[in-house]
Amino acid sequence: MYLGIDLGTSSVKVIVVDEKGTIIDSASSKYPISYPKPLWSEQNPEDWWEGTKDAIKRIIEKNKTIGEQIKGISFSGQMHGLVLLDENGDVLRPAILWNDGRTQKQCDYLNNVIGREKLSQYTGNIALSGFTGPKVLWVKENEPEIFSKIAHILLPKDYIRYKLTGDYKIDVADASGTLFFDVKNKAWSKEMLEILNIQPSWLPEVYECYELTGVIKTEIAKELGLNENVKIIGGGGDQAVGAVGTGTVSDGIVSVALGTSGVVFASSAKYEVDKQNRLHSFNHANGGFTQMGVMLSAAYCLQWWAEEVNKDIETDKVYKILTDEAAKIPAGSEGLIFLPYLTGERTPHADVNATGVFIGLKPIHTRGHMTRAILEGVSYGLRDSLEIVKDMQIPINEIRITGGGIRNELWAQILASVFNQELHIVEASEGPAYGAAILAMVGCGQFPSVEAACSELIKVTKTVKPLTDDAKVYDKYYSIFKKGYSQLKNLYQELSIL
Repeated sequence: MYLGIDLGTSSVKVIVVDEKGTIIDSASSKYPISYPKPLWSEQNPEDWWEGTKDAIKRIIEKNKTIGEQIKGISFSGQMHGLVLLDENGDVLRPAILWNDGRTQKQCDYLNNVIGREKLSQYTGNIALSGFTGPKVLWVKENEPEIFSKIAHILLPKDYIRYKLTGDYKIDVADASGTLFFDVKNKAWSKEMLEILNIQPSWLPEVYECYELTGVIKTEIAKELGLNENVKIIGGGGDQAVGAVGTGTVSDGIVSVALGTSGVVFASSAKYEVDKQNRLHSFNHANGGFTQMGVMLSAAYCLQWWAEEVNKDIETDKVYKILTDEAAKIPAGSEGLIFLPYLTGERTPHADVNATGVFIGLKPIHTRGHMTRAILEGVSYGLRDSLEIVKDMQIPINEIRITGGGIRNELWAQILASVFNQELHIVEASEGPAYGAAILAMVGCGQFPSVEAACSELIKVTKTVKPLTDDAKVYDKYYSIFKKGYSQLKNLYQELSIL
């Protein structure tokens, strides 16, 4: 038996699988997010730990014999979050999360003064407000008393590893998102540590995502109802581990996650960097590399439309009503285009000031038109990242799609037509948590490699084919969509300073 832990932003999910990869049980625990100031987003790491313990205990209590059978544990975790500990391993301040937007000043300094070219040379990436490096600079500049006490820097899931084992360890995939990790050479970047004033002693030891990083502490095993020999395996950031959960671990396979945010994720054996740094170049959980495009508001756009703008409709009916209305509207929404930048954007426009916009609104347009335009606009935004993957000449032989958005059959069909490619849906209802369980299996010797495990365990269950006529329409509207941001960029900036 193996445990997969997915430390998300709003909750932690724990699943247990057997040696055949069958999910035996699962449990989750929620925890709060704090927004103490505009653009700030923080959490208490102790809440993560208490939630993780709670979920594991509930599984063990429900399945009395499983605790003794658990061989390994691995992780998926929200990326980029800054966890600061003192010399005693105690938390110094609330963790600054991936979706925290306070670091624009620090990003501007890194990108414009240090320079994008140097950042890309050192790390394969440029500074973005979500990354960990700018957060370290922010603490140094704004909380010097905290900065002076730093003894350890961890990412969120690695705090759970620390509590389980007492060790300070990290994996290459999660380290990739810090902006102080040399992705090409899989080591902390000496140049970036100097720029950020980070002491090397503060940083955890680095492992591959499928490697053994420690063994559970005896007292923790006893508290959780586990045996004392449980191995703790590397794990990784949620996108890399989620890709393992969909089998996106070989050249030519691209995964698209249609969740709250949207991600286009390409697996590659080679290290490559987009010349304009529009994609993130990270290490992958299988030992290779990835190119990843991220749009900040994907399924969230539909959620906002349904639960805020149309909250007068009954909660249990709103999504069906809106989708049924959208299904009656022709492809292209009769000239209505939606720019899905409700919370800013990362790929390909790294702009925290970007906003959502309807373009082409006319008296003929109804709520159904607007709903369909939202579904299409998010699909265009995901295509932006896919086109960059193509520009980099990374092979795309198969696209696999996951996330809550795929439960909307109309949206899956629109996305296939916007891409003009078949989309494959896999058995990945547990996503990153299942990917974490797979890494635990590989780390414990159940499979010889991540690729071998995915080949055995991940199956395609459904294929969505593009509609030829719709694809032609979407090509025309996509060419207009691509111009939207550049036409509005200056207005976004003006609005941001009012």
